[in-house]
Amino acid sequence: MKHPLIFDGHNDLLLQIQSGSVASDKDGFLGSGGHHIDLFKATMGGFAGGFFAIFVPHDGDASFMEDMMADSYDLPLPPAADWPRSAPIALAQAAILIRLETQGALKICRTAADIRGAMQDGIMAAVMHMEGAEAIDPDFHLLEVLHSAGLRSLGPVWSRPTIYGHGVPFRFPSSPDTGPGLTADGVRLVKKCNELNILIDLSHLNEAGFWDVARHSRKPLVATHSNAHALCPHSRNLTDRQLHAIRDSDGLVGLNFAVAFLREDGRMDADTPVSRMIDHLDYLICELGEDRVGLGSDFDGATVPAEIKDVSGLPVLRKAMKARGYDDRLMAKLCHGNWLRHLEQTWA
Repeated sequence: MKHPLIFDGHNDLLLQIQSGSVASDKDGFLGSGGHHIDLFKATMGGFAGGFFAIFVPHDGDASFMEDMMADSYDLPLPPAADWPRSAPIALAQAAILIRLETQGALKICRTAADIRGAMQDGIMAAVMHMEGAEAIDPDFHLLEVLHSAGLRSLGPVWSRPTIYGHGVPFRFPSSPDTGPGLTADGVRLVKKCNELNILIDLSHLNEAGFWDVARHSRKPLVATHSNAHALCPHSRNLTDRQLHAIRDSDGLVGLNFAVAFLREDGRMDADTPVSRMIDHLDYLICELGEDRVGLGSDFDGATVPAEIKDVSGLPVLRKAMKARGYDDRLMAKLCHGNWLRHLEQTWA
């Protein structure tokens, strides 16, 4: 099952290309890199595109995977990264995405119409996204530059703090209420993103930051790659109260494929049945309504269920959705329709 086509709320391919041995050219993107996403696997899986994250890694070992196999954990976060160090890294990843577009591998999409057109033409649709605003200077000069280059989505934090706010730690079990929220600069960033029609991603923000965005943003609330805390009590997941706020704003949540945020035991174990993903979809649909749920895989940034493995395995997810009783209309909404409807509103 390669249809309906899937447009996805989050991947970390740009970081993988930047930090790996594969050149940031079309040939590397054709499949020689061993990444979750490349053009060949995308064709096999019916993957039409999604949000391509710009992410500044911290120094040292960035992997938490082994530590997240414990029965409980509270992993120390790296310190904040200042924007002078972060900006060149972010610009290099943006340049990778631009070069891939120049070489015909994908299209950087600035409007929902761009995404629809790319999907119709069989070209991978890429939304430039920033996961953590470490690279954004407090005067927002780089934000303006990246917006001109195509940036249309931004998360103020990736778990570790920035000058704009505080994120959730990798902690299980835990509520997302883990500390202070947005700073005064963070409130300014929210308002600037509203002005530029840049989507504000709530994923990785702690609960206080979530409510600060809800209070200061005039746009619908969005978590591009988050799951239901009621099914997996991880700090990264959203409580019912948060889900209802997203519903009431006519926002959207993208289902995160990362197994630690799916499993009841919070373990980063690839031996996780795809049916567990459907459990979260069922719950999100119940709490948000069928028009406010999409997919936000975290491909190339997380361990996903072994049955799926990478984008070529997306037909397994569609079969599981079908087996749970999802009809063609609902599947089309979840796979891409809801994202397109939402982006038409947010970017207007």
